[in-house]
Amino acid sequence: MKRILDFVKGETGLYIVFGGLTTVVNYVFFWLSLKLSFSVIAANTIAFIFAVAFAYATNKIYVFKSRSWKLSLVFKEIISFIASRIFSFLFETAGLWLTEDIIKADETGVLIAKVILSVGVIIINWVLSKFIVFRKK
Repeated sequence: MKRILDFVKGETGLYIVFGGLTTVVNYVFFWLSLKLSFSVIAANTIAFIFAVAFAYATNKIYVFKSRSWKLSLVFKEIISFIASRIFSFLFETAGLWLTEDIIKADETGVLIAKVILSVGVIIINWVLSKFIVFRKK
């Protein structure tokens, strides 16, 4: 049990925990947006905005422990964080577009595709956050 707790307290474990919570934020806003009759692409965009805001705060403070709130550093982090998340957002959006418009999947199929695409998104986001956005100098 101690090994599990030590892992969860480490950078990778915290990334998984907060990545999971970010995914929950993303899915909740995606699902709500679909229920409000937004298109799949619009729903994904809305979900992306809420998830990125949550992810930046939790990644900065808890995961990568970037303690400086110096305006120039925060601005640089936010710009590179948003840019990296836009990259993974485009990856996911392309996959959803293929699922809905090319494969012609129904809402359930789109939600399944979103879960599958999330694995790739999490990996992309971790690599970009660790080695670009919050890299240790």
